[in-house]
Amino acid sequence: MHSPTLVILAAILSALVTAVLFAMWHFNRNIPGLRLWMLSYFFAFVFGVGLLARGQLPEVVSVVLSQGSVSLAAYLCLLGARAYMGRRTVWHGYAAVAIGALVLLAVYFTVVRPHLGMRFVFAGLGAGVFFLLTARTLAHGGIGLVPARYMFAAAAGGHGLFLLLRPLLFTLGDGPMDGPLNATVVAQISQFVVLESLVALLLLAFGTLMLANEFITSELRHLAEVDPLTNVFNRRAFLTLLDKAMSHAQRTAGGGPPVLVIDLDHFKKVNDTWGHQCGDEVLRHFVLLANRCLRREDVLGRLGGEEFAIVLPNAGYEGACIVAERLCAMVAAQPMPTARGPIALTVSIGVTLCTAGDTPDAALQRADEAMYLAKKRGRNRVEVVQAPERAVAAANAVPAL
Repeated sequence: MHSPTLVILAAILSALVTAVLFAMWHFNRNIPGLRLWMLSYFFAFVFGVGLLARGQLPEVVSVVLSQGSVSLAAYLCLLGARAYMGRRTVWHGYAAVAIGALVLLAVYFTVVRPHLGMRFVFAGLGAGVFFLLTARTLAHGGIGLVPARYMFAAAAGGHGLFLLLRPLLFTLGDGPMDGPLNATVVAQISQFVVLESLVALLLLAFGTLMLANEFITSELRHLAEVDPLTNVFNRRAFLTLLDKAMSHAQRTAGGGPPVLVIDLDHFKKVNDTWGHQCGDEVLRHFVLLANRCLRREDVLGRLGGEEFAIVLPNAGYEGACIVAERLCAMVAAQPMPTARGPIALTVSIGVTLCTAGDTPDAALQRADEAMYLAKKRGRNRVEVVQAPERAVAAANAVPAL
């Protein structure tokens, strides 16, 4: 019933995409979901081969092969989407039971009670549900930020909806599905079904490649913006985010955000005494403690060596001092445990407040001066350097003697 030309095209496309995805996965095994999508296209290829070999195989074998392969292709597509989005692995037993039941029902309506319409219903039921779940899984993150996910979701969701509704096409012919079916109408509908599947294969293939590109681009951006040792922003990315926070504060007529510069005291002694590997662990330990003091919107960056910086959007001067004092006390109270004993740590923190006309470098330089003042005055303390405008305002507020 199916057009051999369209089926051959679908099989060739599935084979080519399988080969391309295998090559990509072979050289980029860190892309989540790529191996599963490659296997999904492999079973789509098996489905196409099964359709082409229908005349040479027993009908029951052909039905089992086509029903099982199309359901597995859709289920693997769903698993790939879940892996890409970082979702936990599902128990495959539910899917195995569902796919097995669909195969048995397809066999029943082939051998026991032959009914082409019901075979179409069960042929698309499992795959349709799996593709709709795939669309739901991927449609997160904002279409403006991650358009590839929504393109893939639209293709998967549209194909899944078509698979669930396509039995209704038979009612356009000679009446209800349980009545006799005109062979010409069935042939035309079958060609339309294969054509839709061919389009869906193309769209899903493009979507898969776009998702792979999205992941690689995100990884490159991560490498360019994030310090690999501590997994916080590097100096360049921190200055960019500080600039955005200052611009946002100016647009909303709010006060400039506070900036903190933190330096780990006597860090060279830690490296010399405990080794550089232990020094790296100390830096990660500090980041862990710092994150406990910060809100979701606060930004922590590593400026270099043992020096870090924090910007606190939508926070005032007093709030910044409270955060700085809390962080200073927490680091001193929680030494880093090691197999050779705990390593005591302290930090020196400088605080300043960004003002209108400040540049990110100027604000950071002022906070850095405050940090060096804290070191000069004994370390393990917080010092503040006021912005020139604030200092002038404070001087004017003092009554003349």
